[in-house]
Amino acid sequence: MPPGQRHARRRPAGSVVPVPLLDDVHPTWARALAPVAPHLAEIETFLDAEAAAGREVLPPRHQIMRAFTRPLDDVRVLVVGQDPYPTPGHAHGLAFSCEPDVSPLPRSLRNVLVELASDTGVADATSGDLSAWADRGVLLLNRVLTVRAGDAGSHRGRGWEHVTDHVVDLLDARPAPLVAILWGKDAERLAPRLTRHPVLVSAHPSPLSARRGFFGSKPFTRASAALEDQGAPPVDWSLTPPAGAGWML
Repeated sequence: MPPGQRHARRRPAGSVVPVPLLDDVHPTWARALAPVAPHLAEIETFLDAEAAAGREVLPPRHQIMRAFTRPLDDVRVLVVGQDPYPTPGHAHGLAFSCEPDVSPLPRSLRNVLVELASDTGVADATSGDLSAWADRGVLLLNRVLTVRAGDAGSHRGRGWEHVTDHVVDLLDARPAPLVAILWGKDAERLAPRLTRHPVLVSAHPSPLSARRGFFGSKPFTRASAALEDQGAPPVDWSLTPPAGAGWML
């Protein structure tokens, strides 16, 4: 199908401008994100300008919205970080996760896996790809979904915060069980928006702050316990993909 027709078919009801970023999200997310379509359109314009200026944007365009390829109703844990890894080849649209062939792992991710093993005993990580968690209803969301290669934090204040505020608001408004895990100051600013569900806040797992409250915070077992308190099953935090899990690019 020609790209223009594809965009028209997938465009959420009510949007008045093409928003290619919404083309490959799950239909439930396309509808849920329709109110922030104008912000996404502005972000598209900004990303086009970055590309025109020869600046590499990470993750690749088709992976920017990868966190939203699974159904909205499946989300039961929200993990929020800050922005994607600025090293080319690392970020692939899921916060803290990286492409399966990345070695050595980003240092923040190594610390996440250290805490995972300490907290749960799960030590089966053969790569830094956390998509198995996403397949089980863990929304791995950065506060800002893009970054200029080599320049951490470079896309803050470009509109993503409006989008992620909206995502947090709509998740918190649902009656379904939910636990939010906020890592770092950027994520912690979202805590006041989460008024109906448990919120776990700690330092960011980066090497600069992991020993100031991330290590020993037990976010994985605490999140599972909070879900069980809401009558939901705990999370399987292993990194082995669940049977039949698919991946939508």
